[in-house]
Amino acid sequence: MSTLPVFRWHLAPDGYATRRQLRARDLRPGGQDVAAQLERPRRRGRPPLVAYLYRVDLAKLVRPMTPGRWRAHAAMMRARRTCTECGRDAGYVIPPTLGSCVTCAYPEEQCAA
Repeated sequence: MSTLPVFRWHLAPDGYATRRQLRARDLRPGGQDVAAQLERPRRRGRPPLVAYLYRVDLAKLVRPMTPGRWRAHAAMMRARRTCTECGRDAGYVIPPTLGSCVTCAYPEEQCAA
């Protein structure tokens, strides 16, 4: 197994990009392996922050959203907005820590207002 080239933060050569940088260009890694990594040093003996880089020339275009994917995404978001207690659409994504809409999670505060 060969070792990856390691570059210092902000010093990677052209032709490499992180996943986020690829996505900003409407690209994806497309199954390629990590080509290099960036390391950002930190203080006080902490290990460096690492970011993986992919080759831009081997990246592929992002797959377009089909009508079926849009429906699946809408169903997933609808499930995240639906309160498990009252069954209503809260209009926002319900935090997993609450498990229900704010009205159901804190009923005593709604009555005081």
